[in-house]
Amino acid sequence: MGILRYTISRSLQAIPVLVGIVTITFLLTNAIPGDPVQIMLGPSPSAEMVEEIRAQYGLDEPLPVRYVNYLTAVAQGDLGQSIYYGVPVMTKIMERLPVTLLLMLSSFGFALVTAIPLGIISARRRNQPTDHVSRVVALIGVSTPSFWIGLMLIIIFAYHLNWFPATGLILPWANPSSVDGASSQADVLWQSGMHLLLPTLSLGTLQMAAITRIERSSMLEVLQQEYVKLARAYGVSEGKILRRHAFRNAQLPVITVVGLQLTSALGGAVLTETVFNINGMGRLIITAINNQDYPLVMGTTVFFGLTFVIGVILTDLSYAYIDPRVTYDEVD
Repeated sequence: MGILRYTISRSLQAIPVLVGIVTITFLLTNAIPGDPVQIMLGPSPSAEMVEEIRAQYGLDEPLPVRYVNYLTAVAQGDLGQSIYYGVPVMTKIMERLPVTLLLMLSSFGFALVTAIPLGIISARRRNQPTDHVSRVVALIGVSTPSFWIGLMLIIIFAYHLNWFPATGLILPWANPSSVDGASSQADVLWQSGMHLLLPTLSLGTLQMAAITRIERSSMLEVLQQEYVKLARAYGVSEGKILRRHAFRNAQLPVITVVGLQLTSALGGAVLTETVFNINGMGRLIITAINNQDYPLVMGTTVFFGLTFVIGVILTDLSYAYIDPRVTYDEVD
């Protein structure tokens, strides 16, 4: 019951945040210079056609009226109609979202598989050469923009070495008949992996570096606790101390970073998808901005904001499953 009450409380607290996201997004989007109808219809449309399109998308209403209408529609799950594509915004989001999710999950898979062992080894061998190398790699990863990493990977591995394709992405669940050179699903999976590797490294390097630093510092802190020293005094092996006593207790800060990085990585996907010419949510946002598609810009931003809020709540709830000392029995 404690977790349920806490979940309800956190969900109610998220409502003003989402209203603020909708409000700021609406005001900033409508402050963009230019007219999306002019972009849509070309340089010399007739006045009747312009008025018809503006009425169709509600652009002929005063700004306060449009804001109230949009806020009401969002509360009902309606993100509006895309001006550029002529379809519901949610339809375009659901069409592009699987691509972005595939990229994000693969990049975080790479980040977790590499960062957690690196952080543990670095903490266990503190101030040794392995630790110094790990810290240098993490520092470079945190300091380097993902788009620059992507460009370097394309230049080296796609252009000079010609090992991997530089652009595009093949979904692993695609039909073999729709993929050039694929005669079976195994061929599709292979080509998908080849296309996915460079974008994964580009987007996942930053997450890997951040998680490595947190894992190392958290493990170092736990390894200095009294119960760990007591275990050493009783002759428990270092490997057993790491597995049974230190690792799980050191993961709360890591979970916080992973939860926040996972949701904020949607922003990094915008640059990565642009560099590698991947048709995901990032390219969708760029297209919407370039064409001043107000409903699409606002809809994707609200969707990202909702994803971030949900990610933060799920991160908070996961604490109780990792550390039994965390309880939600009392909610203010």
